[in-house]
Order: sequence, then C-alpha cells, then structure tokens
Amino acid sequence: MYGSSGDYLASGIDGAEIVVHGSAQDQVAQIMKDGSLVVRSDLGRTFMYAAKGGDVFVLGDAAGRPLVNAAGRPRVVINGTCLDYLAESFMAGDPLNGRGFAVLSGAVFDEDGHPTDLDTPYPGGNLFSLASGGAVYVRDPHGTLTGDQLNGGELADLGPEDWALIRPYLKANQRIFGIPLKRLLTVQGRAERPERVHRKIRPRPSIAHCHRRRPGSSERREDKER
Repeated sequence: MYGSSGDYLASGIDGAEIVVHGSAQDQVAQIMKDGSLVVRSDLGRTFMYAAKGGDVFVLGDAAGRPLVNAAGRPRVVINGTCLDYLAESFMAGDPLNGRGFAVLSGAVFDEDGHPTDLDTPYPGGNLFSLASGGAVYVRDPHGTLTGDQLNGGELADLGPEDWALIRPYLKANQRIFGIPLKRLLTVQGRAERPERVHRKIRPRPSIAHCHRRRPGSSERREDKER
C-alpha cells in the first residue's frame, strides 16, 4: 500500500500479508485474526481493536488506544511509542504459553537504524489498563516508567523465558526495518543484558483472578464495545 490507505486497513484479515509504505490511518487491523502487517511509519487511533491474532511490526508511533480489547494471539512490535491506553482491557492469556503480547521500544531511528531514546518510552497514564492477560514488554533502560502509569497492571522483571519469547520478534524487526537488535541493547554506548534494558508489564493477579471468576464477562464487554 502506497499513499493514503484510509481507515480500517487490514481489518479482519485472516492470513494475508500487507505492507504499508508510509503512515496508516485509524482502526487499522481491527479484529485481525491472522497474517502479517508491516507499517513503515506511524499509525492512527484504535489500532488492532479486538484483534485475535497476527504478527504486526510498526516502525513509528501509534496514536491512542492501540490493542484495546485484543485477545487470543496478537504479537506486536512498536518501535516508537503511543499516546495512551496501550492494550486497554487486553485479554490475551499467558504469553509464555502461546498467547499474545506487545513490545514497545520507545525510540526514534535514523536511516542507519541508530536508536535515540525518547524522554520516556510511554507518555501516558493508562498503560495496560485493566488488562486480564498478555503482557507488554517495554524498552526502558533508564527506568522512567512508574507504577502510577499503570491501571491494573504491575511491573515485573524480564525473565529468560520472556527474552526467549520476544527475541525472535526483535530479530524479525531487524530484518524488516534494519534496526539491529544489538543497538536496542546498547545504552549510552555500552552493551547491556536484556533484563537491564527491557521491563515486563503483566496483569495484577487480582485483576486476572476477577476475570477468571466471571467467565464470559470479557466477551460481553467486547460485544458491548462493538
């Protein structure tokens, strides 16, 4: 896709491969089921609303409310940042057991793939708001994220199993955009371990337990949103 693609691009796709050579507008990949999407610039609002799966790579930023009500197995890498409400009411289950997650790098990149860290990887106050499953892996080497930016989520250490999960997607990100993984792990000119650079955000046990006690409530809320 070249030029202005309009709203709802890639909505409901189930196996197609789409590359956007520029920016994309609102409601991209709504209820996406499977396939791949590459966006070589920025995204509009409500990206991947209620998506159930697919692999997505975004070079730039996403506007507000990406991945709202997403469930199943979406796997998303956003190299920039987004405004707010990233993965609100995310219901993707356990990412370490084949389910969904998002990676947020919080950087801008020059033509050679050199990253420049933003002042904060996430400027909003509702990161992973009221999520009951999945995870968001944030590149935050300077520890700028704080607990008061979360609403129902909690910060956790990046374990070796988490790195084994997201590393293949960051390698794919390298192939697609030319952003070397080793540069994402470089902080102020020094190579660092993955757990020193990335942080994991997961649902608080009380939130996840609440959703398990009321089966079907998430689906009813999603239908109401539609």
